[in-house]
Amino acid sequence: MEVTNKLTKGGEFIIKETDAQEVFTPAEFSEEQRMMYQTCLDFVQTEVDPLLERLDNHEEGLLEGLMKKAGELGLFGVSIPEQYGGYDMDFNTALLVTEGVGGGHSFPVAFAAHTGIGMLPILYFGTQEQKDKYIPKLTSGEWLGAYCLTEPGSGSDALGARSKAVLTEDGQSYVLNGQKMWITNAGFAHVFIVFAQVDGDKFTGFIVERGTPGLSFGNEEHKMGIKGSSTRQVFLSDVKVPKENVLGEIGKGHLIAFNILNIGRIKLAAACLGATKRVVATSVKYANERIQFKLPISKFGAIKYKLAQQAIRTYAVESAIYRAGMDIYRMEQELLSQGQSHNEALLGAAREFAVECAILKVEGSEVLDYVVDEGVQIYGGYGFSADYPMDRAYRDSRINRIFEGTNEINRMLAVDMILKKAMKGELDLMGPAQAVQQELMAIPDFSTEEETGLFAAEKKTLQKLKKAILMVAGTAVQKYMNSLAKEQEVLMNIADMAIKVYTAESTLLRVEKEAGTKGEEAVANQIDIARVYLYDTVDLVNKAGKDAIASMTEGDEQRLLAMGLKRFTKADLFNAKEARRRIADAMIQANDYVY
Repeated sequence: MEVTNKLTKGGEFIIKETDAQEVFTPAEFSEEQRMMYQTCLDFVQTEVDPLLERLDNHEEGLLEGLMKKAGELGLFGVSIPEQYGGYDMDFNTALLVTEGVGGGHSFPVAFAAHTGIGMLPILYFGTQEQKDKYIPKLTSGEWLGAYCLTEPGSGSDALGARSKAVLTEDGQSYVLNGQKMWITNAGFAHVFIVFAQVDGDKFTGFIVERGTPGLSFGNEEHKMGIKGSSTRQVFLSDVKVPKENVLGEIGKGHLIAFNILNIGRIKLAAACLGATKRVVATSVKYANERIQFKLPISKFGAIKYKLAQQAIRTYAVESAIYRAGMDIYRMEQELLSQGQSHNEALLGAAREFAVECAILKVEGSEVLDYVVDEGVQIYGGYGFSADYPMDRAYRDSRINRIFEGTNEINRMLAVDMILKKAMKGELDLMGPAQAVQQELMAIPDFSTEEETGLFAAEKKTLQKLKKAILMVAGTAVQKYMNSLAKEQEVLMNIADMAIKVYTAESTLLRVEKEAGTKGEEAVANQIDIARVYLYDTVDLVNKAGKDAIASMTEGDEQRLLAMGLKRFTKADLFNAKEARRRIADAMIQANDYVY
């Protein structure tokens, strides 16, 4: 596999080896970016945390007031152009701010809905008049936004929406009728992005202002978690919207919905990361305080295992988030240099890396779920008590596997998008896949020539894992052709392989780069993290690969593929127990998450 010395393409990680110097690591954030991050952490600690109980009880005006304070601090304007009152900062800074507020329980839900799906559709698809009217007020927090897509009969099938928009006889307005549900910020938003069908089949976006006659709202939903966020139904009864408030082109609403979702998915991963780091830190502190058998429970191996796994998975997904964020930014700069507008460039860059955005949405939400679950376990009986912090963290995390497209949808999307890029000639999967097929028929290479350098062995392991993905995906395409979309279990097997390999590679590259600047001794624990994560990834790829092979082949073909999978998922034994203990001990000593 060649080293990429040029612009990376989305999904290309499967067929190419990336040089560590090409990835962005969190250690490279500037002092200004770190100050913005700290501002977000301080805001959550001083403004949000003291109000959590009152927010959960939906005290009138409380969340709206917090949102306005965040707007006054400038937290809404990170990625907004200066002409609208923003700071026009790069994509990774926007991710960092999202991470910074991510530990605020219900607050980041309102924050993300406003700064993402509430504002960006107008910024990226609105007319100049629409941008001038709405974006400055949304940036300052004077107005707040909401996004109305989901309906009682259309969730994952967003384009199946039944809300209707009919042009008036004078041709000056559209009359909207329908019902939207699960609408975040509906209790206080001033501006709603509403999707409806024009002429029955032209899925279209509209900007609807609060106070428009016929626009009404249900009561606050009673939810399992994120109780403090405002979630209501929105009813449209002969809501008259001027034609100037059509967003984008008639019948092109899907471009708005899907393009905004790409950005929303990676930002959701960043928000999950913020929550995850907070839970790990809370778990470490409690493990140090809780005495059992005359010792802090942090002294016990079973607890060290949990703390280490929390840290390993957190560090790994963080590595992948900011790697993808920089790839999106670089592609955006490339598209700008080709003459595209700011809006076209970012949307095009996010679309290019839609595969990675889907991968990160899945991994980010599932890492948070894992970490909060183990957090409850570390707290023991107190973890189940509503008087302790794990109760709210546990309940709040669960929605993230449903938001922004369910994880099942995102798994299938990730594979589908990779295959479509290959079919369009945007990604050369066929050549590498055929090379793997030929390798299966050849005599295995038993040479013992040792490569040198940090992670030399691990990189060889990663190369083989990528071959396993190509082997299984290639077989699936050959077997099912155009009916592959119906084989959802196989698609999810392939997705699981790709998700873990992308995250493992991102972690190795991050640590390799930081070892080059700080020295291996300074990042010894991070080296442990990268090695343990890859060690576990090998087994996970093997299991997903076996499940796929067993379900779609038999006889000699199955035996050949099983042998190939075994060859591609071999790794030397590694003392993961001692590595995990070292990882945990560093946090126990610092009484915090230190990675």
